[in-house]
Amino acid sequence: MRSRLIRSGLASFAALALTTVVAGCGSGSSDSDSAGSAGSAISAARCAENKAAGRITYLSGYQYQSSASILEYIAAAKLGYFKDLCLDVSLKPGTGDTAQNTKLLASGQATVSPVAEQDVIQARANGIDITGISSYSNAGLEILMTNKDITKLTQLDGKVVGHKGYVPATVEAMLVKAGVDWKSLKLVKQGYDPSVLPRKQSGLEALTGFVSNEPNQLKAAGHDVTVWKPVDYGVPSSLGAMAVNPAFAKAHPHAVEDILRAALHAYAYCTASPAHTSECVGQAAALSGPTYDKKLNTTIWNTETQVVKDNPVSGQPLGGLDLANVKGIVDMLHRFGIVPASVTGAKAGAWFDGSFVRNVYNGDTLIWPAP
Repeated sequence: MRSRLIRSGLASFAALALTTVVAGCGSGSSDSDSAGSAGSAISAARCAENKAAGRITYLSGYQYQSSASILEYIAAAKLGYFKDLCLDVSLKPGTGDTAQNTKLLASGQATVSPVAEQDVIQARANGIDITGISSYSNAGLEILMTNKDITKLTQLDGKVVGHKGYVPATVEAMLVKAGVDWKSLKLVKQGYDPSVLPRKQSGLEALTGFVSNEPNQLKAAGHDVTVWKPVDYGVPSSLGAMAVNPAFAKAHPHAVEDILRAALHAYAYCTASPAHTSECVGQAAALSGPTYDKKLNTTIWNTETQVVKDNPVSGQPLGGLDLANVKGIVDMLHRFGIVPASVTGAKAGAWFDGSFVRNVYNGDTLIWPAP
């Protein structure tokens, strides 16, 4: 998921502007045209509860890209899993602006949305009221790429490093831990064309990106680069993390559980075989239009789910929260002055609620159908 740091002093959006964004951010979808049978996977009493929750707006992290935390929600709608649980879910494509998504969540104009654990912490530190409810992994997607002539990160001292508006804190933490002289780096903003790296445009020696995106684009174009991952340096992060509007969660806890239940059920379906993956990516493509790159998006899904498989949250079923990881993120954010000292690990831990995921499992087995 694409992430933008939320810093103190970031101008807030007007309520009218936020409403316009949700209403006009692209083609949306409800589960009215999906497969499934209303109430077929849930008790009558709980079905009535979920119906009482009303329309639920899922806002994606970045359009309908086939990322973890996006594709399985599309699949849950199209395969009828939401309908099976009596949930009325409307899908809306996000713009990639995490700051915007957190404000839409806090205002209630979105109900659930992918938000990295780091961004939940930063949002709450800036008075934006959202609650983190799940995460697939403590490994993140943000990475640094170099050409093959760079064999250790300290070779970047004094060199040009490209970014897309900022260097992610996780990448900065990795570089510092590796012994790079951070102040010596020449940081320059680049666009979204990763081919600037193999071309060494303007002396570029490294470029930030996302492990499932730019490296795959470069590989498809015949460029072999080295990918440096913060997780390999013990830097905490998250992947596929979700957040919810707190007022909705308080009023409809079973609906929140069942949103996650349906998404986790769909995640298992979409990862079960290449044929299922192709079906799920096809559902995202149908929502996105003819320019959707199915091959690239299949690679994105396969890459991200492999990261999840390789870096599970210790002691938790898929989607479970690790508050020790939250504390580690807080410590990292303190190191770079991104959140104030008043944001302690314990305080940040209260901004997350792992009970919704715990309640949909029996041990490590997802409970389907619902009670």
